[in-house]
Amino acid sequence: MVLVVSFALVALAGAFLVALGATALVRPPLARRFLLGFASSSTKHYLELGIRLLVGAAFISAAPSMVGTTVVSGAGWLLLVTTGVMAFIPWRVHRAFTQRTVPRALAYLPLMGLASLAAGATVLWAMFSAGAA
Repeated sequence: MVLVVSFALVALAGAFLVALGATALVRPPLARRFLLGFASSSTKHYLELGIRLLVGAAFISAAPSMVGTTVVSGAGWLLLVTTGVMAFIPWRVHRAFTQRTVPRALAYLPLMGLASLAAGATVLWAMFSAGAA
């Protein structure tokens, strides 16, 4: 049962990345609004931490059954470690950081869109190719 939930979360994460990438390329104003909304409230900050924690754990749990086990596991651990660090940062500090850095990063939105599409497609490929390997 845990593996089924893990695979579902990994699939959702991959689909999210594909959708974010497509949105960044096709509807940039919508992607900008979404990305600028991170850490805009304490609720969103803690929701982000919870999602990152679940997705990181899902990547680690599903990794042995996926193509690129080490990379997938490493991505999961990276999510967990950075989430742990963020858990000790007050949301107001997180908000100030995002307000300062996200607008600068949005200058590269088309590149971010392509990277998100590639990452999402890779996650989905690693998950669905596992059965063929």
